Amino acid sequence: MMSANRPVPPQQPVRKEGEKAVRPKDAATIIIWRKQQRWVEVLMGERHRAHKFLPHRYVFPGGRVDPQDARIRAASEMSPAVNAQLSRTTRKGRARSIAIAAIRETFEETGLIIGAEDPRPHRPPPGGWERFFDAGFAPALDRLEYIARAVTPVFRPIRFDARFFMVHANEVVGDLQGSGELQNLDWIPIRETQEFELANVTRNILSYAEKLITKPPRQSASRRIPYFKHLAGGRHQLMMQ
Repeated sequence: MMSANRPVPPQQPVRKEGEKAVRPKDAATIIIWRKQQRWVEVLMGERHRAHKFLPHRYVFPGGRVDPQDARIRAASEMSPAVNAQLSRTTRKGRARSIAIAAIRETFEETGLIIGAEDPRPHRPPPGGWERFFDAGFAPALDRLEYIARAVTPVFRPIRFDARFFMVHANEVVGDLQGSGELQNLDWIPIRETQEFELANVTRNILSYAEKLITKPPRQSASRRIPYFKHLAGGRHQLMMQ
């Protein structure tokens, strides 16, 4: 296990006074977890110090939604319950793009595939997805559990409307091989993450994810999803959507 003793991270940027608040961009991230003996571990990596967003903080793999995510074929679609939960706070048709983005970003940053057999292997792979589809897979959206939403505070110059998914490591294939975007990519016991540099939202969602793993909720279209709205001074407001 890596050492958690790290240099003091750089301060996150604050929007300049008088500048208009930035509209948050859709983003998605996935918590991949596994049990090792009595402990639950999650896959996390450290963002480079030069990043403008969350520099030198540990995060889950993920990133922003790209326009082409809407056109990617899948091996399976989201469960009706997860699709309904996600669609409550997205534009029509956007929920699927967010789920696709979560799987794409996870593969790009970790080399791990959340997929199943490509239903149309005779068709060429989508642009940018060559390595994923060349392995014989297409995204398996039915493996994703939607667990939380968080929007970057208005006082930040870079903002994301992030949806957090969760998947067990048994549902993932491939060898862990980081792209370099996330440094020190490793499995970290949740009980040890308090020693790492994390954004407040990451700490809150880790705590919530651990509760879900310990006592999984009954999935239904009407299940309410926590929305973590962060305020100045490190405070947050929790709402259910």
